[in-house]
Amino acid sequence: MNKTNNSRLTGNAQKLRREMTQEERHLWYDFLKGLPVTVNRQKVIGHYIVDFYCAEAKLVIEIDGTQHYEQAGKETDSERDAYLNSIGLHVLRYSNRDINRSFAGVCADIMTRISTSSASLCSAPSPQGEGK
Repeated sequence: MNKTNNSRLTGNAQKLRREMTQEERHLWYDFLKGLPVTVNRQKVIGHYIVDFYCAEAKLVIEIDGTQHYEQAGKETDSERDAYLNSIGLHVLRYSNRDINRSFAGVCADIMTRISTSSASLCSAPSPQGEGK
């Protein structure tokens, strides 16, 4: 991953971890924190801070407030997603409304994506072709 500018974003990421939105807190404390895989909150990746990141599944989870549905937010998200995809990460986006109205469905979707990604990573052959 591109580590450029990470040091300049670290302080902001720490602040965002302390000041998570209600929906981010709900997802973190009531689901992600207890998963059997490591999920990081407010993780710096390249020039961005993502809401949640699971390295094992190469998965970014974003919780979008209303600003993400305005034109400027859509453009920024599109650039951000393109960058994250270019480095091999898959981005899942859920709205605050999804978290508040369909929490169990969001959790089930995330678990499916993590399970699918983790399984394919475990079954992929090693670079030497030995499958270990």
